[in-house]
Amino acid sequence: MWTGGLNYLRNLFRVLDACAAGRVQPVVMVPAAASRGDSPFRDIGGVELAELPGALSGRRTRARARAILLGRDAALEQWLRARSIDVVFETTQFLGRHCRVPALAWIPDFQHRLLPQMFEPSRRWGREILYQLQTRCGRTVMLSSESARRDCERFYPASRGRTVVVRFAVPAPADPADPTLAARYALPAEFFYLPNQFWKHKNHRVIIEALALLRQQGSEVVVLVSGNPADVRNPAHYGELAARAAALQLGTHWRVLGMIPAADVRALMRSSIAVINPSLCEGWSTTVEEAKSLQVPLVLSDLAVHREQAAGSAEFFDPHSAADAARALTAALERFRPWPRGAARPPDPDCERRLATFAAEFCAAVELAIARQRRES
Repeated sequence: MWTGGLNYLRNLFRVLDACAAGRVQPVVMVPAAASRGDSPFRDIGGVELAELPGALSGRRTRARARAILLGRDAALEQWLRARSIDVVFETTQFLGRHCRVPALAWIPDFQHRLLPQMFEPSRRWGREILYQLQTRCGRTVMLSSESARRDCERFYPASRGRTVVVRFAVPAPADPADPTLAARYALPAEFFYLPNQFWKHKNHRVIIEALALLRQQGSEVVVLVSGNPADVRNPAHYGELAARAAALQLGTHWRVLGMIPAADVRALMRSSIAVINPSLCEGWSTTVEEAKSLQVPLVLSDLAVHREQAAGSAEFFDPHSAADAARALTAALERFRPWPRGAARPPDPDCERRLATFAAEFCAAVELAIARQRRES
């Protein structure tokens, strides 16, 4: 499963359990013969794991073809009805134009339209066909931001009047202070933190170039970086970034930590001057949301969605300009240096309200999808 989607679902189920228990009952379909103990959702309260029968497992390609050609997958629908499933949360799978079980289609972003050069033709057209089917077949379409809603209705006019925005939020974890963090990572007194996976659209390159400019100006800014180095669409990308940082002789000013524990990610966020997200495209950034929950300021690419998400606690820069990124880092250093860091940085008191709103908006979207299907069938 796509890591971002998996993390989204885990967070969604936890928030529903905490803020809307009893209103929506998540049911996760588990393939036949799979161990329930291996499910990434097994530790989340309020989640039911439902095992698909053998005849329905391992038939993703056939099921998709049947849904597209015949308009529905009758065998899967029968199983869903037998389990009393009221609505399907449709992400990467299309259940058909004539599916009799209501579906809520979640589209995270429109990167394949905004950054087509980042995709092989087969991947780009795979997304495009899925989104065309979902938007043309009367689905209620769930987006994570007003920015994504505008993109959806611009690229897929058939979705107009059928979209709903549900901005996700993440809880502020109450991790204990870690006295070993500074020594384990040899932390400098001041640093920025960039915790994004090394996908090409995440735009690490602009920060590397900005650091080189800052060094030429005599500024010793340090950026710590963590995340998965694999980009399946651009396998050479991580190596190209490393080679560029080496060619610019950035040394310890650009420090890649690799994959690190989630608790360390949060601790490094708390200890940083600010968290950076230089991305070229986002639907609603998890990195930004996590930083907000910890009251960590931000240095962000100037995207409409970042403006919508981050409000007043960020410095923005042109994601195509290393010079502007260098300016934003310098401004952030001066602006956010007096802010408390580490254990002295308290969680955001507004986080609980955002979590409750996320749960309520998701439940309302589910209920809307059900009501719309009943009204139009």
